[in-house]
Amino acid sequence: MSLFKKAKVNGTAAAYSDVTDGLKSIYRKTVLPAEKESFYNEIMSPALEDPDFEAKPLVMLVGQYSTGKTSFIRYIIEKDYPGMMIGPEPTTDKFEIIAYGKEDVKTPGNVLAVDSKKPYRRLQEFGGVFLSRFQGSETNSEVLKSLTLVDTPGILAGEKQSISRGYDFTGVLRWFAERADRIILLFDAHKLDISDEFKTAIEAIKNQDDKIRIILNKADMMTHQQLMRVYGALMWSLSKILNTPEVARIYVGSFWNKPLQFDGNRELFEAEQDDLVQDLRSLPRFATIRKMNDLIKRIRSLQVHGHIVNYLRREMPAIGKGGKKKEIIRNLDKHFEIIQKEHGISNADMPDIESMKKKLEDMDFMKFPMLKKETEKALENVLSEDITRALQLLPSEELGRKDSATVLGGVFARKGMPVGVGILAGIGENGWIVDRERASYDAIFNTLEQNEGRISGSTARAELLKSKLPNSELGKIWRLSDVDKDGHLSIDEFALANYLVRLKLGGCEMPPVLPDHLLPPAAAKEEELQE
Repeated sequence: MSLFKKAKVNGTAAAYSDVTDGLKSIYRKTVLPAEKESFYNEIMSPALEDPDFEAKPLVMLVGQYSTGKTSFIRYIIEKDYPGMMIGPEPTTDKFEIIAYGKEDVKTPGNVLAVDSKKPYRRLQEFGGVFLSRFQGSETNSEVLKSLTLVDTPGILAGEKQSISRGYDFTGVLRWFAERADRIILLFDAHKLDISDEFKTAIEAIKNQDDKIRIILNKADMMTHQQLMRVYGALMWSLSKILNTPEVARIYVGSFWNKPLQFDGNRELFEAEQDDLVQDLRSLPRFATIRKMNDLIKRIRSLQVHGHIVNYLRREMPAIGKGGKKKEIIRNLDKHFEIIQKEHGISNADMPDIESMKKKLEDMDFMKFPMLKKETEKALENVLSEDITRALQLLPSEELGRKDSATVLGGVFARKGMPVGVGILAGIGENGWIVDRERASYDAIFNTLEQNEGRISGSTARAELLKSKLPNSELGKIWRLSDVDKDGHLSIDEFALANYLVRLKLGGCEMPPVLPDHLLPPAAAKEEELQE
C-alpha cells in the first residue's frame, strides 16, 4: 500500500514548503524580536527553531502492548526498520521516531535531543532516564518522505502498572501529542479492557481530540456479529474517557500484511483502509495549517504577555520594589482582572496564575520594557496581513488529494534473503523457475474467460483474491506480474502471479522491482533484443 505517488507530488509539496518558509520568515523578522524584548521566552515559552517549522507531519501511535502498533508501522511503510521487534509480549519499551533516511540507521535519544536540525531538543527537560528510552530509526521508505511516525511504549496492564517507568510518561505523551498531526489509538479487537495507565494516557491527550483517530485492529478473526458487538463495546468505553461531543473516527480492520483469517469482512476492511489512507494523505495540508494556527496562538499569547509585563513594570515604585513585587505576585489574580478589563482580554487567553507566580519570582520587574506602539502594530499586521498572504499560498484541498493519489497496483486497491531462497530462488539456473510448478496454474488459466490469450484484470483479481492476502500485498503482486503493463495477464504472467502469491504465503516479502530471473521467457527475450 504505497500511500503517496513518487511523481507529481513535488508541485504540492513545494507549495506547502513555500508556506512554511513564509511562516518561518514572519516569526524571525517580527515575532521573535518582540519575544526577546518582552522576556516571553524566559517566562512563557522557549523560542521556536527552524525544525519546528520544517518538520514533516508527525503521526503518533498509542496503545496497550500487543495491539499491533509496530505491525501497523510496518504495514504503512512496507518494510522492516532498524530495531523493529514484533511479538505478543511488550516488545516496544521506548519512544521511537521512525523517519526517512537513505540508509538504515539507529540514533540514540541523547544524540537526537541535542541535534539542532531535529525538533526534539526540548525533550531534554524530561531527563536522562527518558532519553535512554528514546531513539530514532531511519529507513528508505517512500511513505516516510511525507511523514514521520512515533511508536510509543506498549502501555502496561494489571499489576505491571505498578512498575515505575522512571520518567514522566504522560508528560512525554502530552509533549508529542501537542506537536503531532495525527494521534492513532490502537485497540486489539480481542481485548478491549482499558488499563488504568492507558486511561491516564488517553486523558492526557484528549484535549487534542481533533487529531485523534481510533483503530480497532486484528478484526479479521471475527464474524460480522462478533465485530458489531466489539465495535459497540469500544464506542461505549471510549465515550466515558474522551467525553467529547463528537465520537472519534474508528477504523476497523487488520492492518498488517498477512492473509485475512476470516474473509467475510474483506469489503469492509478495504473501505476502512481506503478511508485511513485518505486521512493520512491529507496530513501535509493539515500540518501546514496547524503550524499556521500555532503561530497565530503564539502571537495572541505574546500580545497578552506584552500587556502583562507592561503593567508589572508600570506598577513598580521608585522605592520599596521588593515589597511591591511580593504583593503583586501574592495578589496576581486581582492584577490579572485589572489587565483584562483594561485591554478587553478574555479569561481563557490569560496564562495560568499559579504557573505565572512561580516564573515571576525569579524575574526583575524593573527590567521589563514598556510596550512599544510600533511592536503592537507590527504584531497586528502579522495577523491581519502576513498570515492571510501565507494562507493564499496553500494549494486547494482537491489539488492536494489529486497530487498525493494512492498507488494501489493495477486492479488492486526486502528482507534480504540468501541466493536460492524465496524471491532469489532460480538465479543463475537454466530455465524459468516458475515453469517447475506452473501446471496447476495453467489448468486454472485455461478455465477462465480469455480474449486473445489474455485474461482481464477483473478476472485475474477474482482468482488472486482466493489467496485471502490483503489488497496491499495483492497490489504489489499485480504490479510485478503485469510485466507489459497492459492491464491483462497472459498465461505466463498468470503463472508468475500465482508463484509470487505462494512465496508471499510462505513468508517472503515482495521486491519493489521484479528481478530479471523472474521475467517470463518472452519478456526476457524481448528485453535482450532491445538491448
